[in-house]
Amino acid sequence: MKIRLVRPLAVALVSASLCFQPLLARAGIISTQDVASKSQAEADRAKLEAFLDRASVKQRLEALGVASMMAKERVAALSDAEVHALAERIDSAPAGGNLSSSDLTVILLIAIVILLVIIAA
Repeated sequence: MKIRLVRPLAVALVSASLCFQPLLARAGIISTQDVASKSQAEADRAKLEAFLDRASVKQRLEALGVASMMAKERVAALSDAEVHALAERIDSAPAGGNLSSSDLTVILLIAIVILLVIIAA
């Protein structure tokens, strides 16, 4: 008698689980922009993390009173648009820094003095 109840119950459970399974899975078309924006956001976050891992940046942050871990936590809390804007600023920043007009004047004066010393010798 128990076998007669178990078999129909098992069949009913299996068929019910097969009927409801397609409702759990959903497929859809993902646009190229969605995929590209996610990979771009990941690349921008990686760029910011690499920037914060530089020794010169860590020293400058600590000189300003910001711990490097705190800066990393704040970068992690930024939105994708903010991270992208910061990554663009890092890319557009000059590698060696900017020279002021007084720096250029000093360099030119030193070059002139060196030339005069070479000519006089």
